[in-house]
Amino acid sequence: MSEGTMQRRAERDQGAQRAKRLHRVLVCAAAVPVMLIASGCSSDSGSGDSGSGGDKAAGAGATVSASASAAPTVQAAAYKSLPEACGVLSKKTLKSLVPEAKSGKKGTAEAGTRGSCSWSSLDNNGVKGSQFRWLNVSLLRFESDASRGTGEAQAQKYYDQQIQDAKSVAGAKNATSQAVAGTGDAATLVRYDLKKKEGAFKQQTVVTRVENVVVTVDYNGAGLAGDKAPSADTLGKLAGQAAKETVSAVSAANGEGAVSPAPSGSASGSKAPSKAASPSASPSKAASKSASPSKSAAKTS
Repeated sequence: MSEGTMQRRAERDQGAQRAKRLHRVLVCAAAVPVMLIASGCSSDSGSGDSGSGGDKAAGAGATVSASASAAPTVQAAAYKSLPEACGVLSKKTLKSLVPEAKSGKKGTAEAGTRGSCSWSSLDNNGVKGSQFRWLNVSLLRFESDASRGTGEAQAQKYYDQQIQDAKSVAGAKNATSQAVAGTGDAATLVRYDLKKKEGAFKQQTVVTRVENVVVTVDYNGAGLAGDKAPSADTLGKLAGQAAKETVSAVSAANGEGAVSPAPSGSASGSKAPSKAASPSASPSKAASKSASPSKSAAKTS
């Protein structure tokens, strides 16, 4: 084979190889748009899925928002604080009710939620006997709570219970009750006679509700060592005076009176409360030891 023939064959082989390479390049080049299109479709599909997921997320957010807005709400309590129990009565009033009392004895208290104070007076007249007086003022404030209702509704329930407790004191005789006008939103006087070893006591209990606060005034008197028994009517008027003055002190402690009510959806209320008056545990149970008329009356000795 001649040198020229060999050269031409080599050139043909090289041409064939170039043609094959060019074919492969063209095939790959043709495949690129297809891949791009597939990728684009895949990207569009992913965007669509993402959009769908976003719609779902937005829908879930709307549901949560709707659920939150649909949560139960209660009217906010009108009164937010209480005065110090031992400072609710003027010196003049105390002089009328417990003339020989030196100072008040502070009972169980929780700032802004509950408090109580008591005074004891013994006017010794020597061989003529003596006059005994005992006074106790209790205050209990209820905070609005989504699970228990408005502070006012809770206070009304406790008010009713206090009246029933006062009427059912063990050993009480000649028990009567009557409404008291011009004192808070509602007020009731419960009176009865109670025989003790020291003498015959005339018990007066005035229960008053003003907004979301319940005021209980326990007042009793007795003539000891042969002295005559005090007038139940006089004692009742004095107890009513103390209740009215205490209600005024509660209003004064809250400024001009009730604050503008606003919805409140807090499940814990103000907590009073709070243990919320303990307004997390039931306020009426938390204050029963200091505010119960029946238990207060038992301390008359």
